[in-house]
Amino acid sequence: MTPRPLTTAGAVLTIDLGAICNNWRALRALVGKATCAAVVKADAYGLGARQVAPALYRAGCRHFFVAHLDEGAALRPALPADATIYVLHGAHPGAEADCAAHGLVPVLNSLPQVAAWQKLGIMQGQALPAVLQIDTGMARLGLAADELDQLAAVPAVLQGIALQFVMSHLASAEEQDNPANRAQRERFRAALARLPKARASLANSSGIFLGGDYHFDLVRPGAALYGVAPVAGRANPLRPAIRLQGKVLQLRTIEAGTPVGYAHTWTAARRSRIATVAVGYADGYLRSLSNRGHALCDGIRLPLVGNVSMDTLTLDVTDLPEGRLGEGTLVDLADPVNDVDAIAARAGTIGYEILTSLGARYARRHIEPAAAPPAQ
Repeated sequence: MTPRPLTTAGAVLTIDLGAICNNWRALRALVGKATCAAVVKADAYGLGARQVAPALYRAGCRHFFVAHLDEGAALRPALPADATIYVLHGAHPGAEADCAAHGLVPVLNSLPQVAAWQKLGIMQGQALPAVLQIDTGMARLGLAADELDQLAAVPAVLQGIALQFVMSHLASAEEQDNPANRAQRERFRAALARLPKARASLANSSGIFLGGDYHFDLVRPGAALYGVAPVAGRANPLRPAIRLQGKVLQLRTIEAGTPVGYAHTWTAARRSRIATVAVGYADGYLRSLSNRGHALCDGIRLPLVGNVSMDTLTLDVTDLPEGRLGEGTLVDLADPVNDVDAIAARAGTIGYEILTSLGARYARRHIEPAAAPPAQ
């Protein structure tokens, strides 16, 4: 992503790498002897994998998960050789050699993927590292029950593969009392008992908070690293990682009864001052926030009025002292007070979508963490 200077960009997205690293350390402290990885797929949830992953490496992380092979290939030069990058989707048919050439470790999700990876290892005369995923209740990725039966009956299928972990993924971990969590854990344990001995990984961000019975040998936090609350209905123990500031393009005063924006979904009930800000749904500020979102300036709430447009949104700034805002002034659209979870709740979605929707037109600033003691 080409950096955009503040003078030409319509908004500034500040990413606090120190907060992300502190969140990783806090999660690592919860999992005892288990290894704490970092999920940096989707460009580190929209925050810049080539900046986030090296910062986490310096904090002590050595295991990184991406979704696509291309993501892993792009990240590989940014990390030292002792960092392992796992590809959650595995290698697509015909891409196995590319995966190995980039030094990536595929997550094998089906018997055809297992066979193709084994074949490549035989051709190269070495056991290639891989992770095996078992579906325990998502019906998404991983070996289904019949594939697990086949594999357990003929364990030689895994010969020539250097199995790093057996993993699965929790479907409802953010709901701590959901019985599906325990059911998945028990299915996972049963699957492990039928497979060659290997280290195991089950817990995602929310799964870490289910307790030690879910940690196994490696945990895979993602959204929690970036400040998204890991447990529904509970206070968030993690630090927000972003601040989004939009630039005021124009100020105008309108009379009571004047409608604002497309479709006239909001009409001024009083004489009002309206600020037009250079952020819209093309920048990932969701249209569903129309007449629901707000900005902050000097701690004063500025309601979003009218529909969010492609490139702009409009704020009612009447309650701010006159003269406080002008063309080019920045207002906070997301910050530690108005965080991604709060924005998501108003938009009818989840914090994950807010983060990963953040657009490419922002001037991005990555704030490096303060020096910290090396990991033990």
